[in-house]
Amino acid sequence: MSNRVRPVTAMEPDPRRQRAILAVCCISLLLVSMDATIVNVALPSVQRDLHASVSGLQWTVDAYTLVLASLLILSGSAADRFGRRRVFRSGLCLFTLGSLLCSVAPSLDCLIAFRMIQAVGGSMLNPVALSIIANTFTVPRERAWAIGVWGGVAGVSFAVGPVLGGVLVSSVGWRSIFWINVPVGVAAMILAGRIIPESRAPRPRRPDWGAQFLILTFLASLTYAIIAAPADGWSSGTVVALVAVSLLAATALLVLESRRREPLIDLRFFRSAPFTGATFTAVAAFFALGGFLFLNTLYLQNVRGYSAAHAGLLTVPMAAAMGLAAPLSGRLVANRGPRLPLMLAAPALALGASLLIGLNLHTPLLRLLVGYILFGAGFGLVNAPISNAAVSGMPRAQAGVAGAVASTSRQIGATLGVAVTGSIAAVASGSTVDPTSALAWILIAACGLSVLVPAIVSTGPWATGTAERTRALFASDWP
Repeated sequence: MSNRVRPVTAMEPDPRRQRAILAVCCISLLLVSMDATIVNVALPSVQRDLHASVSGLQWTVDAYTLVLASLLILSGSAADRFGRRRVFRSGLCLFTLGSLLCSVAPSLDCLIAFRMIQAVGGSMLNPVALSIIANTFTVPRERAWAIGVWGGVAGVSFAVGPVLGGVLVSSVGWRSIFWINVPVGVAAMILAGRIIPESRAPRPRRPDWGAQFLILTFLASLTYAIIAAPADGWSSGTVVALVAVSLLAATALLVLESRRREPLIDLRFFRSAPFTGATFTAVAAFFALGGFLFLNTLYLQNVRGYSAAHAGLLTVPMAAAMGLAAPLSGRLVANRGPRLPLMLAAPALALGASLLIGLNLHTPLLRLLVGYILFGAGFGLVNAPISNAAVSGMPRAQAGVAGAVASTSRQIGATLGVAVTGSIAAVASGSTVDPTSALAWILIAACGLSVLVPAIVSTGPWATGTAERTRALFASDWP
């Protein structure tokens, strides 16, 4: 091992350096998370400029989140093996390159392909950054605080994306939403090389290419089936075949991973109720967010006739609510645990989405703004409990993999949110979307309310006991 590489237990806690490392990690999170939402406000402009269909718009968003979801766990495992700083900087390089290519995309197909390059780089950032944070802040209370800040940045970045995107699209054009990533990505790459010490797990897992292929097959086939269904019909041969392939891939993945000594996804993680609850929460909350942003953007611009800038500015209250709720959630998790923020988040998400059921051209703006504020506050409360539960009960040496599972759950939720709500709201021909679809908004509200389930089941003495027993399972495997 190079003398520049230190084991995870050798990092000396230096408060100023800890905060500098946290800042660099948060910059990467800001880039990746904001890019997942900033594109939404540009969709009508992309549709007009590149002559995109509804399915094309869905893939513009989902190609990014799908690749992220497919590669996050592999990237987290690779970081534990090859070095977290090395993988982190490589991810920044690829993400920046992908952003530059997106800004000059000549067609929709090229834009989707370049978004996938972005996502490959992005997959090397979030789980690796979370692992770096977990191994930098070794005191549990300080780690909870740092992850709370991390969760706060995640919430703010998701909200700022539509606002910043609206201003850029209206003033410069939709391509500008990708330009801003380039200087920030380059700066983060330089800072990471200077500030973040190299580290890796003492005993990292071996690559599991079979599982990686099955994850990609499962997510891609399921997403493709959902997007294609409105136009082709759920009973069409193509859709039925894709659904069958996704089910077979999921079954094969469970069988394969249960038999491998060092699986890509260690199924023993899910014996921890807090970890399993965090996974469920991530999928449900980000499903709601993905569907919310996709439909709301189309509603404001295509139904209400607002410009991209006007539509983005209308979501400022949602951004503000997320920004205020996210750090509050971090403090609540650090001081009182995850139950209270989750119990507050669920009704806020559900009520916020419920206010958008029955939208029409003349829906009062006050009703919209109240819905945005409630939904934003609910979502801001969710991220810190997810991130903290993902790594707090796992060995620090495997924090990259554990954090990647949580990040993967987020992206799976966002991918399915866009695919499912977009397909529900699509008209029979599949050529247009009705963003006022009551059924789509009811589903979003239901997903928000479902956060109550892990809030009740995965917190408390019994859940804590399952986490401790799960951690003990790994004691003989890793330090």
